[in-house]
Amino acid sequence: MKKIKQCMITAMIFAASFVSLGVLSCSKNDGGVNGTIAGTENEPGWKANAEKPITFDWYINFSWFARHWGDSKVSKYITEKTGVNVNYIVPAGNEAEKLNTMIAGDALPDLITLGWYEGQVPMMIDSGLVYPLDELAEKYDPYFFKVANADKLGWYRQEDGHVYGYPNASYTPADYEKYAGKLTSNETFLVRKDLYEALGKPDMTTPEGFLNALRRAKDKFPVVNGLPLIPFGTAEFTDVGNNQLQGVLEHFLALSPEKDGKFEDAALGLTENPEYVRWLKMLRTAHQEGLIPTDIFVDKRSQIEEKAAQGRYFCMLYMNWDMQAPQNALYARDPKSIYIAVDGPKNSHGDDPQLAGGSIAGWTVTLISKKCKDKARAMQFLTYLISEEGQMDTNFGIPDVTYKMENGIPTLTPEVKALDSKDKNKQETEVGVLYTYWMLMDTAWQAQWGVEYAPSLEQPQLWTRPYVRSYAVYDGLTLPVGSDEDLIYQEIQRKWGKVLSNLIRAGSEEEFDSILAEYNKFKKDKGYAKVQKVQTELMNKNKAKLSK
Repeated sequence: MKKIKQCMITAMIFAASFVSLGVLSCSKNDGGVNGTIAGTENEPGWKANAEKPITFDWYINFSWFARHWGDSKVSKYITEKTGVNVNYIVPAGNEAEKLNTMIAGDALPDLITLGWYEGQVPMMIDSGLVYPLDELAEKYDPYFFKVANADKLGWYRQEDGHVYGYPNASYTPADYEKYAGKLTSNETFLVRKDLYEALGKPDMTTPEGFLNALRRAKDKFPVVNGLPLIPFGTAEFTDVGNNQLQGVLEHFLALSPEKDGKFEDAALGLTENPEYVRWLKMLRTAHQEGLIPTDIFVDKRSQIEEKAAQGRYFCMLYMNWDMQAPQNALYARDPKSIYIAVDGPKNSHGDDPQLAGGSIAGWTVTLISKKCKDKARAMQFLTYLISEEGQMDTNFGIPDVTYKMENGIPTLTPEVKALDSKDKNKQETEVGVLYTYWMLMDTAWQAQWGVEYAPSLEQPQLWTRPYVRSYAVYDGLTLPVGSDEDLIYQEIQRKWGKVLSNLIRAGSEEEFDSILAEYNKFKKDKGYAKVQKVQTELMNKNKAKLSK
């Protein structure tokens, strides 16, 4: 498999030579330490080098990230403390194209942060483009092993025995025990509070009750704030489907990702589950009756958030944390018009949802490139960021300026709290607390302090707490890049991306059944069983890891 990936890299380099000769001719950098003083087991290296200014280029593989280091009080404070300045590099368009070009040209910046699930992670590791963090730590900053979580290192340890990336927003099994009752999920079914209450808080846990509530909402509130009501909304549709109508709906229906000891992918495997299919059929009926507008299939996140800020949706299956800006806008206009979480779709047995909390894989991983101008300082800066001191700085900010200790608990000042609630964008740009710089945030660590939410955001977060569970064993089931199974998986995913919207837009139940039957045959003929076999093997490896 490693040969497959190396062949892909070779092909990418060949292709890139026609795109940009300048990229391929970049000068070599041996990652020299430039006189950097090494840390020890008891003293972090960043403290010994804080008087030596350095700027790292840090690539963030998310085009929506719009923050700049050096604008905010917190980033200036961290630079003054550590001597490290950061130049963020963010793709202007397609993330994969930007990152692939840098990989092909052997022109990676100093640090790279991307989703752990991205195929470029194993690609960079297998191609020798990034350093093993454990080797850098042993040589330049042994203090890393004092602050790094052993379970997270074990999770990310590769077959060669090394660890190349460190995660953010990662939750270990121990965290679930330690912070039981304090952890939340972003998976929510949201309703506009005032409209929902005006309808008498209808039961929407069954397909029949859900459909009836949409009908009543449209009849009673055809226009809201001068604009047509949208009875139901969800996340944007992509070329591989809709994550809310796949994995999140699966969790609301309390459907296990395993069946007979085999892993069932939310898009590829559940389409033969009658519990899942009956809810898709409800959505088809809703669309046929004009309760789901055609816009839902083309709206992007910015358009969805704009409509949510206008209060146009009656209900949404949506990530509640992505609703921060709309919720704040609604609350400022009328606190009763915000969206609240309520019981949503359930299976035919009425089981409670099993919502995904944070996973041990986390959200992103950060790696240090072999093009790094000072691998020792980069390692030391990473150690600082994951340490308790780094977490205090990136979450709470500056002592006695952005927060104060009250009865042993760090508490943001009233001014900062008010600004974050009123204008989060301004808070992140000018102040920079609450993980504005989230690349190595430890949200499980944050739970010990008891998260304080703005009134506009609190209810949906707290509502999820009783239903949170870990799906860690299903993390990292990424198929080897370029393998037969990966190619099959991608083809079936792309097919599903078209099929899902076609199912909802089907003109009759008979047409729905025909489309679904054709898809189920397609995935079987293409070799879904081979995909499932490898994913199940990876799942079982995860179970062995977590049982140690």
